[in-house]
Amino acid sequence: MLTRRIIPCLDVHRGQTVKGVQFMDLQPVGDPVQLGQLYAQQGADELAYLDISATVESRRAWEALIRRVARQLNIPFMVGGGVRAVDDVERMLRAGADKVSVNSAAVREPELVSRLSREFGSQCIVVAIDARKENGDWWVYTHGGRRRTAWRALDWAMEVTQRGAGEILLTSMNHDGSREGFAVEIVRRLAEALPIPVIASGGAGKKEHFLQLFRQGRADAALAASVFHFGHMRIDQLKHYLKENGIEVRL
Repeated sequence: MLTRRIIPCLDVHRGQTVKGVQFMDLQPVGDPVQLGQLYAQQGADELAYLDISATVESRRAWEALIRRVARQLNIPFMVGGGVRAVDDVERMLRAGADKVSVNSAAVREPELVSRLSREFGSQCIVVAIDARKENGDWWVYTHGGRRRTAWRALDWAMEVTQRGAGEILLTSMNHDGSREGFAVEIVRRLAEALPIPVIASGGAGKKEHFLQLFRQGRADAALAASVFHFGHMRIDQLKHYLKENGIEVRL
C-alpha cells in the first residue's frame, strides 16, 4: 500500500515564515529553520519552503536560507518561488534543496518543464498549480494567484506531466486558509488521471480533512501550513489518527 505523506508548508517573506488567507493578509509565524526542525521532530515526511516575495534582490538571502535548512534538517525539502530558468533550479539544488517547484514561468513557457526534467531529472521537478473554481470548472492562476490563464487545471496538469514533471502541487485558491477542508473533487480528478504523485494544498483545518483527502481525493500527499504553525494539531498525532483509520503513513 502506498505511504501517504504529510508536508508542512513554510511560506517565506523577507526571511520569516508567514501565513495568510487566499494569499493575502500575511502574518509572521516564526523562523523558517526552527519551524522546520520542529516539524521534522514531529514526523513530517518532507518540507516545502516557498519564497512568496521572490525578487532578484532577495535571491542571495533565499539561497542562504536554503543552505541553512540543508545543514540543519535531515528530511527532504522542496523550494519554490521566482523560478524562471534552468539556472534558478541549479542554484537551489546546489544550495541543498531536494526538489524545486515551478509555477508561473512554466505557464508562460511550457517548454521550461521539458528542459528542467531533462537537465535535473523528473524526481527534482514539481509543477505547482494554483487553481480557482469558477462557473463549475477549475482554472489555473499565476503570479501569486492574481492572474487567470487560459488553462483548465486538469489539462495543464496533463500537459506538464507529459513534459516530465515529477509531481503536481495543487493549491485550491477557493480553500486556501479557510480550514474548511481540501478541494477533494479536483484533487481526485487529477489523481485518477495522472501517473505521477499529486500533492494537495489549501483548506486543512482538522484531522478529518486529511482522512477525507486520502480516502476520497486519493492524494499522494497533503500540504498544510496554518494548522501546524498555530498549533491546531501536531504532525505525529495526525499521523497516528490516519494510521488508526487505515491510511498508510510513516510513523
